[in-house]
This record gives sequence, structure tokens and C-alpha cells, in this order.
Amino acid sequence: EGTGFIKGLILVFLSPLMNLKMKLTARIFVLVALSAALLTYSGCDKNKTPTPSDEEVQLGLLSKTWKATSVKKDNVDQTGYTNFNLTLSGVVGPSPFTYSTTGRPPLSPWLSSGNWTFDTDPLTSIIRDKGPVDELKITYAVTETTLQMTFNFQGAGYARVGNVKGQWVMTFILL
Repeated sequence: EGTGFIKGLILVFLSPLMNLKMKLTARIFVLVALSAALLTYSGCDKNKTPTPSDEEVQLGLLSKTWKATSVKKDNVDQTGYTNFNLTLSGVVGPSPFTYSTTGRPPLSPWLSSGNWTFDTDPLTSIIRDKGPVDELKITYAVTETTLQMTFNFQGAGYARVGNVKGQWVMTFILL
């Protein structure tokens, strides 16, 4: 009989502690669940615009009409480029994009128009007229108002056949 009484006393004193432990556990669970929900919700910003890719940024900078200000072949100034304009066009999406020229001199490394695409590094290089005949890798640097293109042309020229082979550096300003 004495042990029953002791067990009863223990239950009377421990029962509130057990209820307190269960309540505390339930509260901790609710707090953890609310915190997880808040963190998940705060990570969802439906008004956030996606960061544009390097190609999208460069396409925006390049897709303009450019006026030649300096043209050199093998580090020698070239004449006849006073009225030379290059228009690069494209919209975000699959390439190729297009280009067109006006004011080409009699000897030119440029077709009157064609296609271009980004090379493996869209921040510094493009490929003009990709394919076996007229493909030309061009290294470029562009800002909002200036464009410089460097390329090694090995063809005969397009406006009139002649020697236009060599290392070209063409500098443009925004028209």
C-alpha cells in the first residue's frame, strides 16, 4: 500500500511537468513551422525582374548604327571610310543576328549585309557570316557610345577584288 501512495504522489507532482513539456514542444514546433513558412515566402519576389544574360546585355549595346572614325589595316590608316556605317541588329532570342553596311569604299573586308552571332565569349567576340566561305572571328570592345572591332581578314575583299588581307582595327562612334 505504501508504494501505491508514493506512485500517486509522484504522478500528482510530475503530471503538470509532463503537460508543460508537451506544451513547450508544441510551441517550439509551431514557431519552427512559422519561421520556415516566412523564410519561404520572403524568398518569393514576384515583381523581381530576371538578371539579363551577358549575351542580352551585349546585344543591347551592339544593336545600333555605328559610324567609322578610324580604320587601320596592319597599323596603317585606311582611306575611303569617311562615310562607312555599320548597323548591327538583333533582338533577344536565338541567333543569327544581322548586319548591314553603307558607304563601303572600293576595297572592303565587309559585305553589304550578312549575319553574325556571338562567339564562345559574348563579352569580347562575335563571328560574322558563320560558315565555310566568309566566316570571320571579330574581337570587340563596346560601350554605350563607342565600338572597336579587331579582326584578321584573309579574303580578297567584297566591294572590289583587291588586297584587303591583314589585321584590321576599326573604331566607331554611335551614329
